[in-house]
Amino acid sequence: MIYGYVIVAEKNSVARAIASFLGGTSVKRLQVEGVPAYEFYWNNSRSLSIGVSGHILNFDFPKEYNKWNSIDPRQLFFIKPILVAREGAYKYIKALRLLAQKTSTVILALDADVEGEAIAFEVMRIMSQANPSLEFKRAWFSAITRTDILEAFKNFRKPNENLANKAFSRMIVDLTIGASFTRILTLSVEKRNGFLPKGKFLSYGPCQTPVLYLVVKRELERESFKKKKYYVLRVKFESPEGVFTGHATFDDAPKANEALRVVKNIGKGIIASSEYVSVNIQPPVPLNTVYLESRGSLFLNLRPKETLAIAETLYANGYISYPRTETTRYPPTLNLKNILSMFSEWENTGWYVKKLLLKGFKPTEGREDDKAHPPIYPTKAASKNEIVKKFGEKAWRVYEYVARHFLATLSEDAIIEKQKIIVNINELQFQAEGRKVVYLGFYQVYPYSVPQDDPLPYLLKGEEVRVLEAKLEERTTQPPQYLSEAELLALMKKYGIGTDATMQEHIHTNIERKYFIVKNKRLIPTPLGRTLAVSLYETVPELVLPEIRGRMESKLVKIANGEVSPEELVQEMLEEFLSYYDKLAQNIDKVAEKLVEGLKKVYQEEKSEASHASTKKKSSMKRRKTTRQRKKI
Repeated sequence: MIYGYVIVAEKNSVARAIASFLGGTSVKRLQVEGVPAYEFYWNNSRSLSIGVSGHILNFDFPKEYNKWNSIDPRQLFFIKPILVAREGAYKYIKALRLLAQKTSTVILALDADVEGEAIAFEVMRIMSQANPSLEFKRAWFSAITRTDILEAFKNFRKPNENLANKAFSRMIVDLTIGASFTRILTLSVEKRNGFLPKGKFLSYGPCQTPVLYLVVKRELERESFKKKKYYVLRVKFESPEGVFTGHATFDDAPKANEALRVVKNIGKGIIASSEYVSVNIQPPVPLNTVYLESRGSLFLNLRPKETLAIAETLYANGYISYPRTETTRYPPTLNLKNILSMFSEWENTGWYVKKLLLKGFKPTEGREDDKAHPPIYPTKAASKNEIVKKFGEKAWRVYEYVARHFLATLSEDAIIEKQKIIVNINELQFQAEGRKVVYLGFYQVYPYSVPQDDPLPYLLKGEEVRVLEAKLEERTTQPPQYLSEAELLALMKKYGIGTDATMQEHIHTNIERKYFIVKNKRLIPTPLGRTLAVSLYETVPELVLPEIRGRMESKLVKIANGEVSPEELVQEMLEEFLSYYDKLAQNIDKVAEKLVEGLKKVYQEEKSEASHASTKKKSSMKRRKTTRQRKKI
């Protein structure tokens, strides 16, 4: 069979959607080397759409350099990595090679970002080897909707080699750095009889390890925090307009107790000042990846990795736009009115949407624009029943958040009245703060962080108020909490660690490596993770400081912009990290000793947990046995 066009998408679901939009009712499902594909007529030609599964090729060292015990890790800095097939990707390679011989034109419909462009060049490499005369065209779209796909297939682009080289350069640098430092750490521990289960290793990653450092740094700040006692005198006042509570803070007990005595003796106060100021609360800016992941953690009870995975499923099935984006401003080409109109009957918000359409709207605007994708927005209005039935309850939470966030960005400000009263009793001052919601604005469709009413009475300067109750409370300053995932994502964004698409992966890798755990939505380092981060910081701080990775990412942008050659920049980065490697190698004995101690603590904890679980299981079995015996009696 000869095809006028072969279309290669990043996922099977996207390939199927493209076939449906282009081919209508003519779509026929088939298999190519075990890979699902879709045959249809488009543009007066028999065409075929097929999906791969992310990256097909990966960088690795030649086989002879993958023998850890016989190769000095330092040598890896001087070995050029080669492209090899990813595990499980060979069937896609066979399919692409076969199809290369059955067409003259290939349309690259991969995701519209740096990684998608890299995959496009992987596809071109594989198919060109089978048919050097192939013509390649790039379809660029940010949503799997009929309109977006048809538009993309009318306006093809040229594949962008600079974008792909940015991804490839990062892969080469990260492979070399990660492999060399992982090997020296692992081998140094093994030489000192540090117990590592078969197949386990002590991993280092140029993104992964700075993320670990941020988590450990917060723990160290908690430990170094010096608690102090302080005293809060809370006084309940009565006025003709209502009751309210003011407070004053003291550093030592004698002053606090004297203030309490004065308040009780005098029994009344004078309003020194009262302020009632209306403040506009602006709606959120359009949604990007990092914000979606952090809101997923805060509001939806979902881990960042899970939130993004669900969002990608919704995108691939045409419910939201491309979820990997750094942009927080809608492009002028996006028809916001049409998107808004789809929600005029949606989930109890129809009345609000109709009001926006009638009154008009002005979207909020952030500062970020990756020049590739719009912010994340819903591409169709779907019911809860539809989403839950197809993808589950968690998917509904993500979809609903995306939809409501979009509606909020087109909404009016909320208006909150901030209230403040100061009461004088002799020379003592007591402050009361309140809040009143004057107008809900965007909160009418965005229920995730609605401020609660806590109003004060309306009083004037000089009015007298009576003391109803006075109570002295002893308190202690508290250390900062362990980092939450939302806070960590914000720090990664600040320092430029990873991309919008990979940040959650670096968090997940640390958890998989047992460097930190998630407990009550907080990230807590394990003894091993702490030991690794601290020992590296004390020896070669550049290996963990987040600013170093941020600097690397900013340099990689220059490749995408065509400002530097990838070969030169890769060489520059590797030379920098080779100097760090040599510094670590000089101090590896000291680092290894600390890591061995960290490993011992980890395995002692695991042994204790396993023993506890076993005892609990035996106790449970004994209770069930006793219950069965009672039933027999």
